[in-house]
Amino acid sequence: MSVTYIDAIHEAQDHLLRDNSSVFIYGQDVASFGGAFKATKGLSEKYPGRVLDSPISEDAMIGLAVGAAIEGCRPIIEMQFADFSSVAFNQIVNQAATHYYRTGVPIPITVRLPSGGTAGSGPFHSQSMEGIYAQYPGTIVVTPATVADAYHMLVDSVALDDPVIFCEHKFLYRWLKADSIRGEHLPIGQASIIRPGKHATVVAYSAMVHEAVRAADRLKEDGWEIEVVDLRTVKPIDMDTVLASVARTGRLLAVGEAFPWGGVTAEVISRVVAEGFHLLDAAPQRLNSRDTPVPYHPKLWAAHRPTPESICEALRKLLSF
Repeated sequence: MSVTYIDAIHEAQDHLLRDNSSVFIYGQDVASFGGAFKATKGLSEKYPGRVLDSPISEDAMIGLAVGAAIEGCRPIIEMQFADFSSVAFNQIVNQAATHYYRTGVPIPITVRLPSGGTAGSGPFHSQSMEGIYAQYPGTIVVTPATVADAYHMLVDSVALDDPVIFCEHKFLYRWLKADSIRGEHLPIGQASIIRPGKHATVVAYSAMVHEAVRAADRLKEDGWEIEVVDLRTVKPIDMDTVLASVARTGRLLAVGEAFPWGGVTAEVISRVVAEGFHLLDAAPQRLNSRDTPVPYHPKLWAAHRPTPESICEALRKLLSF
């Protein structure tokens, strides 16, 4: 029986509630409705009083979580969509992220952000905000791209004493499946070589890992062996693995679904240029979604984000140098 990405998130929360009495879940409709994507379905009945519906007030949700964390709890906060977390931006970056620095008291909260686009979701339910939160000291930002990582990284996130932004991709919820929920367990902060190669490196994360692998499959037919690195964690970022890959291939393409201005792909390229310029045989490139609000129409959305076709095109140009 196969296990989906959303199954892994549900199972991780069940495990955490069962094994740690300081854990509780808070968010809009997480108890009565089981969450917008059913990630908490049945958990309020199984753990009475520990899966709680919140008001429609994201800043109040994080404010409550910060206060509970100060008193020794480990809250998991579910935002219905990553986009809505901007309402709680002050509480996340000015309260949770700075609290240990200011007081010496840790804030072990995990904020689940259903991130990225799906066909028809439009500009208010499709954003990838990992780069924004990664800019602030004190936060850990994770972007699981596999079923095993969805499970293990959520369990590990709740164990950390820092505020964690857990970016789970909505497109992967029911599309991505695996034979086992547990799989390989790598620590937070370590990248993974998803596919080895020797001609170019693609650094990606979240759903873009799968698009990069599809592109690599297509280019293999032309004799190119593309290495795909899954960052897994974008704050902190595992530059040792990235630089080791670039040393093998000499070429780099960084791919992300977020908007192109700044962000994770820009950080990867700037650090490779600063720390590994001597390893490069061609100018590093990056590919992001277009610099427009995310469109509703499925065909426009497909043209807005990186795809195997656009990744292949970018790689062919890179390989031509």
